Amino acid sequence: MNICERCGLPKEACVCKELIKSEEKIKISKEQRRYRKFVTLVSGIDKESIKEIAKKLKSELACGGTVKDNVVELQGDHTSKVKGKLIEYGFKEENISE
Repeated sequence: MNICERCGLPKEACVCKELIKSEEKIKISKEQRRYRKFVTLVSGIDKESIKEIAKKLKSELACGGTVKDNVVELQGDHTSKVKGKLIEYGFKEENISE
């Protein structure tokens, strides 16, 4: 049986990801790049789950994007939609700022 190093529970019953989600302070912003193109930036997500979250956001928002320096960059202005999606993924609304 595998045991989690953080919480000491078996891997099947591990609650570390849920605890991390409740403590993260996420910031959503947009930035204008070349040729008046906008990029939505999502920062403050844990390093272990940032690629998984980025993949979900890109798929559900039908846009391209990447992860650079622990910041999710989404092509286009998605600031109004990203907050709702992050709440669906289990992040607390009061920990998300725009």
